[in-house]
Amino acid sequence: MAQPTYQWQPPERGWREQDLSDLPENGNRYEIIDGSLHVAPPADDDHHELADHIRTAMGATAPDGWRVIREIGLGLPSGNLIPDVTVLKPNTPRGVRWHQPESVSLVVEVESPTSRRHDRFTKPALYAEAGIPHYWRVERGDFGPVVYRYRLGESEHYELLGTLGPDNPVNVDEPWPMKLDPSAWPR
Repeated sequence: MAQPTYQWQPPERGWREQDLSDLPENGNRYEIIDGSLHVAPPADDDHHELADHIRTAMGATAPDGWRVIREIGLGLPSGNLIPDVTVLKPNTPRGVRWHQPESVSLVVEVESPTSRRHDRFTKPALYAEAGIPHYWRVERGDFGPVVYRYRLGESEHYELLGTLGPDNPVNVDEPWPMKLDPSAWPR
């Protein structure tokens, strides 16, 4: 006996947030940018472990009310993105599937071979356009992770605050004062 088939069709208009709930839960990361669907395969275990270490290090220093969350949805004016780590401001509502940019102080993207161009070019532009004050991009290097720290400037683009690598722990002020030591994070 033939099995019934399900033929999925993309929307005839641009992709919207509500369309994401119709997609399979198969481990892929689905994001919308300017009405186009972007699909990334699941990241490897090293990627997730590094993001976990960053979240843990930041969470240990977070002032009361601040939350450091992995892989939550952000509803931006030009689409829906899922950063590796997001810092939510105090009093941000809980139980929200797609947080709004005004609730976010910092987003962190850990580069993977499949996400490098988006993490370097597309996503920072979209986060800046949404008014998110800080963006960190983390490269996984042979000698350990390197963090590129950016702040939203008056030009509404991110300006490089500095980099920190595995051999130079540093005190940072965003989104709160803390000491970061990438030498303690996995390579």
